[in-house]
Amino acid sequence: MTMILVVDDEPQMLRALKINLQARRYDVTTAADGAQAIREAARSTPDAIILDLGLPDVDGIEVIRTLRAWSSVPVIVLSGRSDASEKVAALDAGADDYVTKPFAMNELLARLRAALRRPTAEGAAVASVVVGEWTVDLTAHTIQRTDDSTAATGSAVRLTPTEWKILSVMLQHPGRLVTGGHLLNSVWGPGHEQHTNYLRVYFTGLRRKLEPDPAHPRYLITEPGMGYRFQP
Repeated sequence: MTMILVVDDEPQMLRALKINLQARRYDVTTAADGAQAIREAARSTPDAIILDLGLPDVDGIEVIRTLRAWSSVPVIVLSGRSDASEKVAALDAGADDYVTKPFAMNELLARLRAALRRPTAEGAAVASVVVGEWTVDLTAHTIQRTDDSTAATGSAVRLTPTEWKILSVMLQHPGRLVTGGHLLNSVWGPGHEQHTNYLRVYFTGLRRKLEPDPAHPRYLITEPGMGYRFQP
């Protein structure tokens, strides 16, 4: 059975989450503060963690940093902090996703299922990914129509080197929020984290080449104030 660790200092919230998760056949363990959360994560080795940031002893962001020193378990932040800078800080610390309270239970459960589908091993290699009607080969750096067996002229998409770098980062983290700062640091290197205009330009180009309707992207999603998400 899939084990979920829920961390929140509100007893009513812990109880509500536990009941809803157990009703979906998850095994659930809980913690009411940061120190207990870290101990429980080490003891029970959960498959995913739902974590509040406003804990009474240790801030949730510090809990994430501590976990990331030894674990790649998916972490979904569930917090009343709605400021974009708080969200970015949690994601940069190593959170996989961020849901703001008040929240819809169905949305949280969908985010949890997406997190559980992702490989937890750091740096897990992805060779080929389907993006809509295109198959992206990250090893050969080719993009062909998935249903095209002839590789005829005009059936391939050509990307610039920078577009390849951005797309490679996104496709390695399906369903996961990737902050703008992480992308800028990965593609252009340290010192470029504030140049978010770079990303707007390149994502416009990628959507024009890969999305069926670039004006309403389905696969390369912008999360305002936070970053981007590749939604398979």
